[in-house]
Amino acid sequence: MNMEEPIGYAEIETLIPHRAPFLLIDQLKNVVLGESITGIKAVSGNEPFFPGHFPGNPVMPGVLIVEAMAQAASCLASLTQPEKQKDMLVFLASVDKTRFKKPVKPGDLLELHVKKTAGKAALWKFSGVAELAGTVMAQAEFSAMVVAGNK
Repeated sequence: MNMEEPIGYAEIETLIPHRAPFLLIDQLKNVVLGESITGIKAVSGNEPFFPGHFPGNPVMPGVLIVEAMAQAASCLASLTQPEKQKDMLVFLASVDKTRFKKPVKPGDLLELHVKKTAGKAALWKFSGVAELAGTVMAQAEFSAMVVAGNK
């Protein structure tokens, strides 16, 4: 099932428990329930990590790019299982085959293309690619555990 309309920041806050400054996705689009999702991260010069990473040459930390992919994956899990949404937490379980190709800088509009590659019960596996205008900036394979919890 495809979801045609983009999902904005306020609705993302209903899907996952992350909040600013750690909510790292601004919009979701191209949602295919149980299969794939695209997260959008508008990288602002006001991000809290830029003053220290790195002074005079701000670069988004790679680990936060992977976290943004994981947050998009978490939204996919939440949208796919709406009956569990209110009592669901998604924890990053592993990160593999991660590559950082180019630095992400203030002003970049990052597209986080995430695909579910496997999943049964509580363990889901994903592949993610972060792109800027069609150029691959980073990629990773990761897994997540879907567990009961309170948001």
